[in-house]
Amino acid sequence: MNLIDDIHRSLKSLRGWAAACTLITLMSCNDQNDRPSERVTLWRKDKLPYGTYVAYESLPYLFPNAEISVNRKDIASLSQKDGKKALIFIGHYAVADPSDVNALLNFVGEGNHVFISSLYFTDTLLRALNIRLGREFAGPDKDSLRLSVYQPVTNDSLSYAYPGFALDSWVDSLDSKYATILGRDERGRPDLIKFRYKGGGTLFLHFAPMAFTNYFLLHKNNKAYYDNVFSYIPDNVNEVIWDESFRYNRQKSFSTLNYILNSKNPAGQPSLPWALWLLLLLFLLIYFFESKRRQRIVPVIAPVRNTSLDFVTTIGRLYYQRRDNQNLAAKMVTHFQDYIRTKYNIPVQLSDPAFVGRLSYRTSIDKDFLQTLVNDLLHVQKGGSTSDGALLIINQKLDEFYKQA
Repeated sequence: MNLIDDIHRSLKSLRGWAAACTLITLMSCNDQNDRPSERVTLWRKDKLPYGTYVAYESLPYLFPNAEISVNRKDIASLSQKDGKKALIFIGHYAVADPSDVNALLNFVGEGNHVFISSLYFTDTLLRALNIRLGREFAGPDKDSLRLSVYQPVTNDSLSYAYPGFALDSWVDSLDSKYATILGRDERGRPDLIKFRYKGGGTLFLHFAPMAFTNYFLLHKNNKAYYDNVFSYIPDNVNEVIWDESFRYNRQKSFSTLNYILNSKNPAGQPSLPWALWLLLLLFLLIYFFESKRRQRIVPVIAPVRNTSLDFVTTIGRLYYQRRDNQNLAAKMVTHFQDYIRTKYNIPVQLSDPAFVGRLSYRTSIDKDFLQTLVNDLLHVQKGGSTSDGALLIINQKLDEFYKQA
């Protein structure tokens, strides 16, 4: 009977089939897995305990004369025409840079209404509204959530609770001239505040988004909390916008460079853009001065020419032209002996039978080749006649020896 009573109460409070469908889904998950999912999604399409399916599907019953839409663009892109609008955001992070805050306040200043319920609020938004939180979200709290809201008509404080995650925070200080407290946590600390603007618009900040999850709203009579909170938004709005810009745009348009250049980034580091500009200025100065000091291109200097080789070649041509083959051959023998003596430091005696063996061992040149070369040189050294052909053969053998030596 308790199950049937819960379904009837849900149907009665929501005046539709959405909550009953969600309740049945939650209970079926409980039957199949012994315990429901504990993922905190706050997603309008999720029928999990910590989704916001019931909250989103209940909007047409709270605002029967308004169009219900979903926004995935920046707040600045919302049209300011065609009547008044109510923008509702329930999610994990309400991270807004200065341009987003200005667009949000301008949207409210034109007579529209904005309701934000989040686990985390950026410091930029809180500073603009002169609010300081008592503590930030620190992790799952399973001790249950208990909170209250002032009834819009009677101003009575109505309390609600459920045995699920809390994940709430509270306001430590605010400017009472501009902010009105509409709800409190179990210790009496503000967790729902309202800012009213001259143009008729209102801005609501709520610090316990778990109160809009399926689990909370379907627990006992907690749906009344949802009705009382959103009753502060006038029911004559033309359009109710469920905002998802923080869920989508903040992830897709993230840029490291934009994060650094934005001095009001969520990390609260105004020194980041200054550090970047100083670094770029330093590189520019280094480039400017180093470009002035760059060494000129060193011209290619030709190596020193071996003039001694030219001299020897000239003398050789002179002897050859004079047909003094014997004298030229003798000088070639003398140069050969001096080369062996200087490079290999061995005694040179062409007539010594062991000379060819020692020279072959030191130079690794074939012994037979050396023997024929030495025989030709001995013939010249003994004063034998040297024809042009014999002189050419001796020169070729000496060139081959010098290449291998």
